Amino acid sequence: MNNNKGKVIGYKRVSSIDQNETRQLEGVELDKLFIDKASGKDNNRPQLKAMIEYVREGDTILVHSLDRIGRNLAHIKQLIDDLNAKGVEVRFIKENLSFSLSDNSPLNDLMLNMLGSFAQFERDMIRERQREGIALAKAKGVYKGRKPKVTKQQTNIIKELITGGMKKTEIAKEFNISRQSIYNLAKV
Repeated sequence: MNNNKGKVIGYKRVSSIDQNETRQLEGVELDKLFIDKASGKDNNRPQLKAMIEYVREGDTILVHSLDRIGRNLAHIKQLIDDLNAKGVEVRFIKENLSFSLSDNSPLNDLMLNMLGSFAQFERDMIRERQREGIALAKAKGVYKGRKPKVTKQQTNIIKELITGGMKKTEIAKEFNISRQSIYNLAKV
């Protein structure tokens, strides 16, 4: 894979918990594998962060396809640049693209920009279709929005605790909701 005899690291990503990542990197021998079940909208993913911490100079990261590492061109390019700066090669199997400090191919950069732009476009289209679907559902009166995290009864209890002087941070921990939610409930 690379001349420095580093480790071969695999990275897989699917957008949700119920999706299956097994087709990615199938049959590829890896020293270590990181799997995220999260959106590719940004680089804020637990296993991606763990992989970045784990890799060392001479390692090679294998990813099934460019859109698996991200859906935002700027984030993809920054991630590749950061990994290359550590001396880590990044390879995308499906697109047959490789990025390293020692091999800066203008053609690979062009392909990265084109394919990354398509990945970002696809994400934007998904979001647009989602917004359209929500708008239609609202127009029909069938859109309910996200299910509330607390019941009306819990909301009343929270308001009593606030009035009683309990700290909002403690209330948030008790009900497993954000502090901002507590502030929002206090206004109602």
